[in-house]
Amino acid sequence: MTTIRRLPLGPIQTNCYIVRKGNAALIIDPSDEPAKITQALEQSNVRPIAILLTHAHFDHIGALQAMVDTYSIPVYLHKAEEKWLSDPMKNGSGKYAELPNVEVAVEITPVSEGNLTLEGFEIDVLETPGHSPGSVSYSFKEHGFVVSGDVLFRGSIGRTDLIGGDLKLLMQSITRKLVELPEDTVVYSGHGEETTIQQELDTNPFLNGF
Repeated sequence: MTTIRRLPLGPIQTNCYIVRKGNAALIIDPSDEPAKITQALEQSNVRPIAILLTHAHFDHIGALQAMVDTYSIPVYLHKAEEKWLSDPMKNGSGKYAELPNVEVAVEITPVSEGNLTLEGFEIDVLETPGHSPGSVSYSFKEHGFVVSGDVLFRGSIGRTDLIGGDLKLLMQSITRKLVELPEDTVVYSGHGEETTIQQELDTNPFLNGF
């Protein structure tokens, strides 16, 4: 059985997800507060095997360095944003004087459109750029959910006014990739509560009439 747990962390409550199958776990977007992520893993008695990043904005990678240093596990990220990890201006942390610069020095395993198998986890990687050039969504189709990062939210969509943002491309990603998933697919976003594809088709103003 595969389960998912949401941890809203950091100054803007960015969702980190722990996806569990047996005693193995994936960490998706270790956003901040590494001690809380570690505590959640220990409470669930699971062994983290990999970190999956939906994209490399600072609020999704705040605990990345600590997680890699602690667990020595691989990091999966689209190659378009590999250099963002160590560049505060690209990952956005350098734009906010009240926040520390986020600079992460880790090796990545590039992901792209297609299937990714990790110790029994079967994941469909969907390239969903628009919020950022390397945004991806991780679809666990067999289990009926997708982790969309900042592409699609409950009642909204990702912002496109940051570096590499593109509204037309974002809408194409949503309508050609996410909306094509079964309508009962649960969507776990980078911020806020979960939703479903059906609910967004029915109520999301950005998808009105699609």
